[in-house]
Amino acid sequence: MPRTTPARPIDIEAVFPELREHTSIATRLHPRPGCPGPTDSSAGGPLLWPDDEPWPVCTAPHRKSRGELLDNVRARRRILDAAWSRQEPAGPTDEERERLASLNKRSKYAPELSDDAPIPMLPVLQLFRGDVPALGFPDGKDVLQILWCPFDAHGEGNEIDVRLVWRNSTLTSTQLTEVPEIKVVGRGGYVPDACVLQPEQIIEHQTFELLPEALQESLEEWEDWDNEESPHYQYDLSVAPGWKAGGFASWHLTGPQRMVCDCGAPMQLLVTIDSKEWDNGSLSWRPVEDAETPAHGISTPTRVVVGRAGALRIFVCTIDASHPHRINEQ
Repeated sequence: MPRTTPARPIDIEAVFPELREHTSIATRLHPRPGCPGPTDSSAGGPLLWPDDEPWPVCTAPHRKSRGELLDNVRARRRILDAAWSRQEPAGPTDEERERLASLNKRSKYAPELSDDAPIPMLPVLQLFRGDVPALGFPDGKDVLQILWCPFDAHGEGNEIDVRLVWRNSTLTSTQLTEVPEIKVVGRGGYVPDACVLQPEQIIEHQTFELLPEALQESLEEWEDWDNEESPHYQYDLSVAPGWKAGGFASWHLTGPQRMVCDCGAPMQLLVTIDSKEWDNGSLSWRPVEDAETPAHGISTPTRVVVGRAGALRIFVCTIDASHPHRINEQ
C-alpha cells in the first residue's frame, strides 16, 4: 500500500511567498515490514551484490566479541510481534517477559573474535534511481547501497562506521547467494528489520535557523505557541521526519553545522536514517493510510534506533558524490 503524506496544515508559501526560494525535493521512503528482493529498493533487505565481489568488513580495532547476540535480537522481535498481534491478552505475558529478559543480556558471545578481527557489515539501505529520481547519482550508477558496522566505536567520537556503495545494476549478472553475517552487534538498535519502501516525493522548506534573519523574525511573529492546535513551522511545515532521501537536514540539537567536503565543496544531505517515522512533535507527518492503524510499532517499522532515538544523516559532496561522505547525528 502506498503511503501519502497529509496536506500541510496550512499553505505556508501563501502566507510567506519568499519561502518558495527555500525549498527542496525530498523523498520520504516510508519503510514498512515486508520481504524485499535484491532488485528492490529496501531498508534492511538483501542487496544486489555480485558473487565475485568481496563483502565489506570492518577491520577497525574495537571490542567485537561483546554485545548483543544477533540471534537474540531477532528472537526478541519475534516474541514482541506475536505478543502485540494478539487480541487477548494484548502484550507480552509473564512467561514472555521472562524470556525477553533472558534474551536482553549483553555478554562476551564471541570470545574467538579479537578487537582487530574483520567482521561483516550489515546492509541498511538500498535505493534504485528509479525510486528516488530527485537524488543525484554519480554518472553511470543507478543503485545506492548503504551498510554499517553495528558498533558505535569508530573514530574519536565513537561513531558508527557507514559505507556507501554506488553501483551499476546492469553490471551485476550473478547474485551473491550467501551473505556473511555478524554474530554479535554492539546495539540491537543498529539491526534493521527487512522493509519494503513506498517512496513519495514531497516539498520541504529549509529548517528555521538557516532561513534569512528577516524571514525568521516574520515566522516568529506569525506563530501562535499558546494555541496547541496552531501549526508550527519547524515541526509541521519545514523538514519531514523519518527515513528519506534528499531534502533538508534538521539541526534541532546542535544548531546548523557547516558540512564541507575534503575537496572544499559544500556537501548536501543524501539520506536520513531516523529512529521514528514521526513523533508527538510532528504527528502531522503521519501518512493518511496509517491514521487508523493500531499504534504499537507503527512509527518504528525498521526498529533502528540511532543514538538516543535520533537520526543519522549522511552528507555527500555537491561536486562528486563519490568523494568521502560525512555523517551527523541529531
